[in-house]
Amino acid sequence: MPQTLRQILRNNVKEKLGRDEVVASMVVRLARGVEIARIAASSGFDTLYVDLEHSSFSLDTASQICVAALDAGITPLVRVPANTPDYIARALDGGALGVIAPHVQSAAEAKEVVRCVKYPPAGTRSAGGPLAQYQFRDFPVPEANAAANDATLVVPMLETKDGLEHVEEIAAVPGVDVLLIGSNDLCGELGIPGQYDHKLARAAYTRVIAACRKHGKHAGIGGLGSRPDLVADLVAQGARYVSIGSDLSFLLGAAAEKAKFVHGLKR
Repeated sequence: MPQTLRQILRNNVKEKLGRDEVVASMVVRLARGVEIARIAASSGFDTLYVDLEHSSFSLDTASQICVAALDAGITPLVRVPANTPDYIARALDGGALGVIAPHVQSAAEAKEVVRCVKYPPAGTRSAGGPLAQYQFRDFPVPEANAAANDATLVVPMLETKDGLEHVEEIAAVPGVDVLLIGSNDLCGELGIPGQYDHKLARAAYTRVIAACRKHGKHAGIGGLGSRPDLVADLVAQGARYVSIGSDLSFLLGAAAEKAKFVHGLKR
């Protein structure tokens, strides 16, 4: 039987989060080819996000990777360089099943991101015709809008003092799915760069996780790929979305390990 639109728009990240399971996420900021999507899937990742904030990637490159991820069966997200309607709409129309919005500092900013991501009546996203997420099939507009709204993730990032101060209000915004802690920028803002174990950082993690649990949202953590011990601790506390590293960091780490092995061989 033909698949329904909701079956086509299956978002494994939303499904796993709905079951209170941990999601493994990979950042893409180096590999420009579609092969990276299949590599991420074969490695066991649930999702990848193409990082347009900290790379020179074009929207075209991001879209190619997103479409490949859809075909590989993992959820493609895009971290936009700015939380504006033009970036958000084009990332989504290009194949993303969600947007990671950097430096969100208030409930008003979070609401604006939701507005840009969602089709009417939940938002003001403009219709772009058949999309890769629909396998380029035509569906009635009411059906397509409702299914896309349900399947598309909204992920504000908390990485500033103001964002942390307003975490309760941000977590309460309807339409927000995950609050992703940007550990490096947040620690920098708190005056403790790189000190992930500092009491201020620990208090921030605890505060965000508690706010998410209170408002039925999911806490995400990023920037801690070098600290698996801390990641495990935060997951035990309730974090569920784990951005564990980038294609660049994975390549550097594996390459350095191999070079060290060769240089350590005895003659």
